[in-house]
Amino acid sequence: MIVKKPEVYLERKARAQEVIKLLGKEHSNAKIALRYKNALELLVATILSAQATDDQINALTPRLFQKYASAEDYANADLAELEQDIRSSGFYRNKAKNLKNTGKLLVEKYNSQVPKTMEELVELPGVARKTANIVLFNAYGIIAGIAVDTHVRRLAQRLGLSENTNQDKIEKDLMNIVPKDKWMRITDLLIFHGRRVCNARKPRCVACLLNKLCPSAFTFS
Repeated sequence: MIVKKPEVYLERKARAQEVIKLLGKEHSNAKIALRYKNALELLVATILSAQATDDQINALTPRLFQKYASAEDYANADLAELEQDIRSSGFYRNKAKNLKNTGKLLVEKYNSQVPKTMEELVELPGVARKTANIVLFNAYGIIAGIAVDTHVRRLAQRLGLSENTNQDKIEKDLMNIVPKDKWMRITDLLIFHGRRVCNARKPRCVACLLNKLCPSAFTFS
């Protein structure tokens, strides 16, 4: 839904475009940090990344991907063994169940391939819109939405691009004011900027190139 007041909508749309322009120059190398070689590896890594850092996941996936190279490998995995293989990712019991059940569904319904639609991806255990958006764009080049992680959510609120706290509602707000061809670009840029400058506890407003257009600049103690 578009913002009810046209002037507010236009202001947010203009601000979003300026954010993309400025961050695009500052973080020209912004891209997904998870390491993967194919759609299945990206799907697994993104499922594991919930409540964990990309560095944590990148540290464990080389051995994991060598051991589990196909959907069948996850489907047939010993659950207790899989739990230990991903223990360092945190919440490993639930994640192991999701990976095993995802493997089963991929084998049974999708010929062991990672599907290419949002509707199919979100049916997989452990996959919500954020994960699906990341997989679709980075594995297949398909733009279906904006991946709203903790960084994107925080910056969207601080920059006045959304007043919502729910991830799906924030995604809709951003999709309304950002051109579709920039949907995943703004994801990468906000994540990059959130990690390096606009962090959660103590944002570096003085060093931030967005401080002149950010409604929240210098309000943090």
